[in-house]
Amino acid sequence: MEAGPFLVYVLIATLILQFSTLTNSSSATQYIRTSCSNTTYPRLCYHSLSIYASEIKTNPKSLANTALNITLKATKSTSRLMKKMSRIHGLNPREAAAVADCVEVVGDSVYELQRSIGEMGHARGSNFFQVMADVQTWVSAALTDDNTCMDEFAGDPMNGNAKALARRHLVKIAHLTSNALALINNYASSYIN
Repeated sequence: MEAGPFLVYVLIATLILQFSTLTNSSSATQYIRTSCSNTTYPRLCYHSLSIYASEIKTNPKSLANTALNITLKATKSTSRLMKKMSRIHGLNPREAAAVADCVEVVGDSVYELQRSIGEMGHARGSNFFQVMADVQTWVSAALTDDNTCMDEFAGDPMNGNAKALARRHLVKIAHLTSNALALINNYASSYIN
């Protein structure tokens, strides 16, 4: 029994499989890069999504869903930060009011993103455009919430450390939300019944 020809077949099959996987991964990352080039923050978009290329492949719905989930995760983290900041003693009245407002509006943003993710699963057939309009509305509302909270931390009377920490997180979620909305809009406009 000669192992030589069998070993050659196994080696060839392994090389073909590896090349195929590399080519699919390469086309998926290129798809993500191209899709992200149509967002307001393309570098953030690509860096946040490219690690999910094997799941996204070249599927616009999967791309939009992944962007929403990344945004939700970051927004939940920011919501927890705002809640922790609300318990800091020594905030001046302006800071305390800003943090309290942000706890509320970032919480609203979490809810709107969760709702959007839930609805994306129902976007098909004759109700596709109505569902997508709802998703677009909720993600736009989440972006408005993020911007409202950032506005709370504008101006000089704010403590430098609290302001910098909050703004850093708020800017990130606003940028992620903006990118997710752009990818959702792209998905909605590319849908073919």
